[in-house]
Amino acid sequence: MPTAAPTPKAVLHQRFGANARYAVEEVREPVGGCPGLAPQTRSVYRCALDLPGLSVATPGTFLRKKDAEQAAAQIALDKLGIQPTPSTPSTPEEAWRELIARISGFFTDENFPSSSHPLVGHLSVMLRRTRDLVGRIPLSAIAACDVKVNSLCKVIDPKAESDPLVVLSLIYNAAKQSPGVSVSDSNFWIQSQKPYSQKAVDMALEHWSGMSDPIEVEAILVPCVLEDELKTVQINLRDDEHYMGYIATKLSASDSSHVLVSRTIGKASSEIRLYFASPSVQFVSDLSNNVACHRDVNIKCQVNKRASYISGQTIYGDAILANVGYTRRDSELHTEDVNLCTYYRILLGKLPDGNYKISRDSILVAELPSVYSRSSWKGLSPRDLLCSFCRLQRLSEPHFAISRVGITSDVLGSAASSEERGMPTKTVENQYTNDVVVNKESPDMFRCDVKIYSRKQEVLLEYSAADTRGKESDAIQNSALKVLIWFNNYFKQLNRETNELSVSECSDSFKIHPNTFLQEFAMCLSVCGKTGGKDSGMCSAVGPLSMNTPKEQLENCATLTHIEGPDSGVLPSHGSLTCISYTASLVMKDKAKTYLLESNNEFEFEIGTGAVSNLLESCVTQLSVNQTARFLAELPPRDLILAAGSDFAHDLSKISRESCFMEFSVKVLQVTEPLEDRMEKALFSPPLSKQRVEFAVRHINELHATTLVDFGCGSGSLLDSLLEHSTTLEKIVGVDISRKGLTRAAKSLHQKLSKKSMTQISVPAAVLYDGSITDFDSRLYGFDIGTCLEVIEHVEEDQASLFGDVVLSSFRPTVLIVSTPNYEYNPILQRSAMPNKEDEPEENSGPCKFRNHDHKFEWTRAQFQCWATDLALKHNYSVEFSGVGGSGEEPGYASQIAVFRKLMQDREEICLNKDQDKPYELLWEWPNSRQIE
Repeated sequence: MPTAAPTPKAVLHQRFGANARYAVEEVREPVGGCPGLAPQTRSVYRCALDLPGLSVATPGTFLRKKDAEQAAAQIALDKLGIQPTPSTPSTPEEAWRELIARISGFFTDENFPSSSHPLVGHLSVMLRRTRDLVGRIPLSAIAACDVKVNSLCKVIDPKAESDPLVVLSLIYNAAKQSPGVSVSDSNFWIQSQKPYSQKAVDMALEHWSGMSDPIEVEAILVPCVLEDELKTVQINLRDDEHYMGYIATKLSASDSSHVLVSRTIGKASSEIRLYFASPSVQFVSDLSNNVACHRDVNIKCQVNKRASYISGQTIYGDAILANVGYTRRDSELHTEDVNLCTYYRILLGKLPDGNYKISRDSILVAELPSVYSRSSWKGLSPRDLLCSFCRLQRLSEPHFAISRVGITSDVLGSAASSEERGMPTKTVENQYTNDVVVNKESPDMFRCDVKIYSRKQEVLLEYSAADTRGKESDAIQNSALKVLIWFNNYFKQLNRETNELSVSECSDSFKIHPNTFLQEFAMCLSVCGKTGGKDSGMCSAVGPLSMNTPKEQLENCATLTHIEGPDSGVLPSHGSLTCISYTASLVMKDKAKTYLLESNNEFEFEIGTGAVSNLLESCVTQLSVNQTARFLAELPPRDLILAAGSDFAHDLSKISRESCFMEFSVKVLQVTEPLEDRMEKALFSPPLSKQRVEFAVRHINELHATTLVDFGCGSGSLLDSLLEHSTTLEKIVGVDISRKGLTRAAKSLHQKLSKKSMTQISVPAAVLYDGSITDFDSRLYGFDIGTCLEVIEHVEEDQASLFGDVVLSSFRPTVLIVSTPNYEYNPILQRSAMPNKEDEPEENSGPCKFRNHDHKFEWTRAQFQCWATDLALKHNYSVEFSGVGGSGEEPGYASQIAVFRKLMQDREEICLNKDQDKPYELLWEWPNSRQIE
């Protein structure tokens, strides 16, 4: 397959190097404008280029600097009569000839020693050591320093991409044919056949300075045997020895020429590489010869699976991970310590959410969020994370296919199901609806499908998006996140026994190609799936919890200690953007020592998106702004501890898990209300939440209700607000499935009832139950009034219908008040003041967003009335419709309300089993109240 020609700048750089000087000038030019108004301008660029004996300039301007530079370079090429040619040969034969010529050039070009090529750094240390004019270097240094040589080797044999042994073999055999070069039959040294001039040697030694003092560099020994522990080793470097010689000693290799080098690991600017011992010269020489003859060679060296996994290449035997080498950026040997923290951070970066944790500088706290929102997303974007994950796994770049989806207006009014009517339904992550449009215009929406390819361009995963977005970029980011979450959940399976792993299960959105998938991730499976224990499992703490996670784990509440600071009353709630500071420390049980693993002075995340660990979110939602607390947590997996504890990695590796525990200290710095609340407050005074409370209070007093149950009470905002009003209530009960929300409700109610009991004789009883509102509990039968405010939209539609059936047929309150957002009112809300310019909806940008990303659906007035009317007829209730927010004229109220009233007292009492019909767990009870029987 022919390769693309190099850019004009690249061609000039090959010819002139630093002698090609570009000068880019920024100018302002007018753009459009209207009569009578000041003219609008924009920045554009032009470029002047100076070469030895030639100067050119672009005749016009360009919107981007790099375009101006390329245009100037092209003008220079035209004047010089230089025609760009493909930078890499298209056939193995051409590549072989060029490889021979390039290796020869390193040793026969008299100007090469005076260049800044990193290979000259290797040459200079040998010239300084031997004091001759020949100099010799290890063949593997050529592979480590020259990108062009590696590219040529890949053309000759594609296996060179993943096997440094093949690269060494090709370089060795090419060097034997290179004129002016001498190689040995017993080792992998290469040198010039005739001496360099003294001038050339002096220039090399002047540019590449030696070490004035010995240097001690920390590195990691990665044993070939998986069960063996990693070891920290010290490499002592001196000016009179090539640094690979010291590494050879650690690897028990005969000399530095028998040390092979991997490609760089991690950042492109890094010099972190793996070093390992090569087999015999004869074996290496025969390897590429047999490849050329299309005969397989049985490589008897044992593969180092851990080293191979982190490098993406095949590494043999024990290996040393070190950050040392010569670069174009430095004039001396670059060195930097590599410790256990470095290794485990590299390992973490290869996981689906690893780079997200690293980009947020929060390894122990941050988790990959389950939803994407431009206004609240922090760290690398989902698209960048997915591309980085694919590159680190040596896959091809992900393919994003954008399609336009035409939207048509639809008037909905039938009593059919939402799916049949085209009701705007959505999954947890969706933020836009599919086919209901309030705008008169009918613009296109965007859907993004994703394909993940192997390095051989074979499809291994396909994702077909079911939802649409109003912006192309949002569609890409949302789909990228879905794929990342899928990979994240798959990697978590690696803690289970290998024979339980499966990629054959496909959802409606995902299609997996098992053979290709397992082939590409074979090394990952062999390393990560080797053990399944919680202690050693590499992936056990990665990503949000899966749908199969037990509720007890999801709702595990932090037990807070050392709470400091007054209650400011500003509490984080679902959807709020919360900023905290925290520290995470490993504490020895005997309190003899504490290791500060991680700290963050400002960490911002959205409550309810899974962006932090469950325990930490539980802690945060129990605090108000400026309050501080501590809580204890189970130890995370060992690899995450070592990745976080950079200063103590060596000590931490020796600590037993049974001898320590994790302690977090958290302070809530700032809380920004959820977008839904901000939109409502921008338009309504008092806010819709208070208007809904006042609506409920009117009906309570009209009915002279004494008992009230709030279905889906959450953090108790309604119950708490009712205590501020004068009502006839004697008993209030809240039911919710979230223990975190109920914990907050209990705290708030306890404080308020305690204050009321000091000044009032009559204080309502209060009870909180942990349970599902779709389960019947006989203790709540026959209450005067039931409320369910802004709850049903947070569950799937079939669950909303089930709730309606259960509450009206079994709980049988005298009055039931249900409120839910009016979808038709959303465009008005979303045109209200937004905190960020990027949040403002574009004119005619398609169906408006749901008010909260956690909403599974939002109903129009016709849809809500159909749902409520059917329930009322079915269960012998009447229903009337009202709302709060707005005048009630088109497009209706912002929050629509249905009030169900029991038509007549049933002649036959419902048969209650008081002993068995009690699925709810009593979580909290105000001391003055009796437990409901």
